Amino acid sequence: MFERFADSARSVVVAAQQEAIRVHDPRIEASHLLIGVAVAAEEPLRVLLAEEGLTVDGLRSDRAARTADSPLGDEDAAALEAIGIDLDEVRSRLEAAFGKGVLDGKGTDRRAGANRLGHIPFDRAAKKSLELALREAIARRERVIRPEHILLGLLRSDDPATVALVEAHVPRAQLRQRLNGHLDAAA
Repeated sequence: MFERFADSARSVVVAAQQEAIRVHDPRIEASHLLIGVAVAAEEPLRVLLAEEGLTVDGLRSDRAARTADSPLGDEDAAALEAIGIDLDEVRSRLEAAFGKGVLDGKGTDRRAGANRLGHIPFDRAAKKSLELALREAIARRERVIRPEHILLGLLRSDDPATVALVEAHVPRAQLRQRLNGHLDAAA
């Protein structure tokens, strides 16, 4: 499939990988691809995204705010506390034994940084988004996958994190309509 990617679409994937590395994520997620589109977008697409409030800095900030929460919510913490488990104490003991940020995947352990130099795999939602990008290009009878197709695939994938990032600024249907208009004008 990657042989059908235009250089600009390949740049999206590279930017997504760099984003995953930047935030110490072990996998490339669909939200990394969204940020990758914003990073690698050429002028007409970049302007379209900015008009809809989807900028690199804004997306990074929104994503960081959404992922900053603990993987266990307040209800989970309360349930564990009811049986005598204090999450703060568990975290502090693990960090004392294995290094600060061990639960975030940001620890100092060599294995945590192994992917920084090599391939980072795609998570399921990112793979699905890329497959949907191919389908979007085929549906439009276009031979090459461009960043716009990747974005259309992301909008179609229903990944909750990515949908939330987009819909915080613009309804998906509206962005989809603008992207299709942009592709029609470029054809």
